[in-house]
Amino acid sequence: MVGILKNLWRGHGLPGAAMFPSTDARAVADLLQQCPAHARTPLRDAAGLAVALGIAALWLKDERARMGLGSFKALGAAYAIAREAAATNAPDLRHALRDRVYVTASAGNHGLSVAAGARLFGARAVIYLASSVPEAFAARLRGKGAEVVRTGVDYEASMQAASEAAEAEGWTLLSDSSWPGYTDLPLRVMEGYLQLAAEAAAQIDQAPSHILLQAGVGGLAAAVAAHARQVWGDGPQIIVVEPEAAPALIESIRAGRLVETTGPPSCMGRLDCKTPSMIALNGLARDADLFVTISEADAQRAVALLAAHGMATTPSGAAGVAALLAGQGLPPEARVMAILSEGPEDG
Repeated sequence: MVGILKNLWRGHGLPGAAMFPSTDARAVADLLQQCPAHARTPLRDAAGLAVALGIAALWLKDERARMGLGSFKALGAAYAIAREAAATNAPDLRHALRDRVYVTASAGNHGLSVAAGARLFGARAVIYLASSVPEAFAARLRGKGAEVVRTGVDYEASMQAASEAAEAEGWTLLSDSSWPGYTDLPLRVMEGYLQLAAEAAAQIDQAPSHILLQAGVGGLAAAVAAHARQVWGDGPQIIVVEPEAAPALIESIRAGRLVETTGPPSCMGRLDCKTPSMIALNGLARDADLFVTISEADAQRAVALLAAHGMATTPSGAAGVAALLAGQGLPPEARVMAILSEGPEDG
């Protein structure tokens, strides 16, 4: 464990915060029922891991096969695009968005979700990737029909380029982050993640005492936290986990406002975001109890431990478990829920 911060904004949120994550999981479920690729993912009772970690119970929401895309991100951008397709009332939704182009930047699975959603409804997808993103991921995007543009040395630079392209070309920017003046589509992306949260709440046999949520810009963590508070109230302690190289949320909570951070590249590539989503920050300031940062070594140890228990994932996918392994100091009676957010890179 590198850093830990108690959230002093818990229960009321940051001063002046006006927009928070949605909690309408039913709307998401109703639309996903129309998707042939949709299926509930498992909540795994990792009893052996719990013993190894010295806690009473550990449940892992396993997103490694979500809708064939290998990540929880399948629920985000593709859901937002599906909403726009359904709103056209087109007789054949496969061509409902044939005149639209969706553009985004991606450090990982968000781009796949944009590509898959665009392809389903007849739109084009253009994905901007920084030079640091592996070529194997670019190939996966092209396999989903997306056009890939390489630009910039990091995610922030590629997002700036995507935003400029959207303005110049009249394309639709579909980011999984939000900022002043850009909120509608990222709010829908986060709303899609409520499906994961609702499934987990229905699958678990007792309320968890602790919920560990990895965060990049914070969309997943904020959506799950908002739903957890709706279902279980103040009972679970919600802990947000970030790389020490990208402490965007913990530093924003410390400052009491959204701040940009800096740091070296992280092996937790999907969490390597230096600026938080405004809506996600608002939600987590209200709903989360603790913010922690973990080291690269912490994440790698968690990957090895999970692999030894038959659950291969990446450092990003293992970040919640990494916080446990790094010495979060939970009591032996703790009942913990965490998320395996994606499958291994070669999976």
